[in-house]
Amino acid sequence: MKRKSLAALVATTALIAPMAMAEDMANDMTLVSWGGAYQKSQVRAYAEPYAAMHPEVKIVWDESSNEAVAKLRAMNEAGNITWDLVDVVAADAIRLCDEGLAMEFDPDTLLVPGDDGTPASEDFGDLLVSDCFIPQIVYSTTFGYRTDLVPEGVEPPSSVCDVFDLEKYPGKRALEKRPINNMEWALYCDGVAKDEIYDVLATEEGQEKALAKLDTIKDSVVWWSAGADTPQLLADGEVFMGSTYNGRLFSVIEEQHQPVAMMWDMQVFDLDGWIIPTGLAADRLARTEDFVKFATDTKRLADQAKYISYGPARKSSAPLVGKHADLGIEMAAHMPTDPANAKNTLLYNYEFWADYRDDIDAKFQAWLAK
Repeated sequence: MKRKSLAALVATTALIAPMAMAEDMANDMTLVSWGGAYQKSQVRAYAEPYAAMHPEVKIVWDESSNEAVAKLRAMNEAGNITWDLVDVVAADAIRLCDEGLAMEFDPDTLLVPGDDGTPASEDFGDLLVSDCFIPQIVYSTTFGYRTDLVPEGVEPPSSVCDVFDLEKYPGKRALEKRPINNMEWALYCDGVAKDEIYDVLATEEGQEKALAKLDTIKDSVVWWSAGADTPQLLADGEVFMGSTYNGRLFSVIEEQHQPVAMMWDMQVFDLDGWIIPTGLAADRLARTEDFVKFATDTKRLADQAKYISYGPARKSSAPLVGKHADLGIEMAAHMPTDPANAKNTLLYNYEFWADYRDDIDAKFQAWLAK
C-alpha cells in the first residue's frame, strides 16, 4: 500500500542499513527544489555542511520542483532519469509514488534515528504520508499585504475573505495559477463550512461554485507560478495583497524590511519533503541515500529553521529551533504552527488533490482561458 492516512504511524523496526563505501558512490548529485529563500535554507543547512565533509562531491541545483511530476514522467518515458533527489509537496509525492516514479523505502532503514534515539518512523510519525515521501518541513500558504496601501480609516485586512472584498480593499491580488488553495478559500468565503470544503469540492456543483466566487475578483488578479513572484509583486507595490508561502513573506518582511504584513487567517498547512526517483544507477542511489541520511537528521532539520520560518518535520528537532542565524530574532513566533498564528487554519488535503488534481486542473485552466 503506497498511501498512509494522516493518522497512521509507521511501525517498522528494521535496523539501520550500513552506509555504502565512498568509492561506491557517485560524486555528482542533482538536487531539485523551489529556488528562492527556501532553497537557500536547504543549501546552508544541508548542502554546504555535507559538501564540507565530502569535498569530492559536486552538487547541482535545479529549480524545477513546480514541474516535478510532469518532468519525471517525461524522463521515465525517455528512460533517462537525470535527477537524484527531488523536493516536492506531499500530494505530488503521493502521485509519483502511485505511478511508480518515486522509490519506496523503509524509514528506519533509510533514515537515521533522532538524536534522542527515537526511531525515524516514530520521530516523523504522522508526516510519513506515503511510502515514498521523506518529510522535511511543515509550511503554510497564506497572504501578505502592503501596509501602506490599506485605505485611510479602514482596518487592515485580517480575514482571508477580505481578499474577495474589492470595495473595502481595492487593488490587485496575486493568486497562484492553479486551483489548489484558491478553490478552498473561494468556497469558504462563499459560506461553505471549513469541515465541509473538500466534500463540496469533490462535486461538479462545488467546483462551479468555487470558480463563480473566483470570478468576482478575476479581473483584479495577477497570477503567479513561482514562489518568488508574490514577494516581488508586493515589494514593487504592484499588488495590494497576494498569496505565497509563509517563508517567502518572512523574508520580505524581516530580511528586506518591506512595508508588508502577514494575514494568517485560513493559512493552509502543507508538508514538503524529498522523493528519490526510481531507476537510479547503484552509485547514484548510494550517494543520494547517504546525503538523505545526513540532511534529514535531527540537527539538520532544526538548522533549516535558522534560515526560514518553516517548522521541522522531526519531533526531536522542534526543541532545537532557536534564533535566526543572521537576524538574531527568535524564530518560534514566525512559525505557521505558533498558537497566535494558527487560530484558524486549514489542513491541506493531499489525498484529495492526489485523486482530483488532474480533473480540476483541466477545469481551472479552461476557466482561466475564458
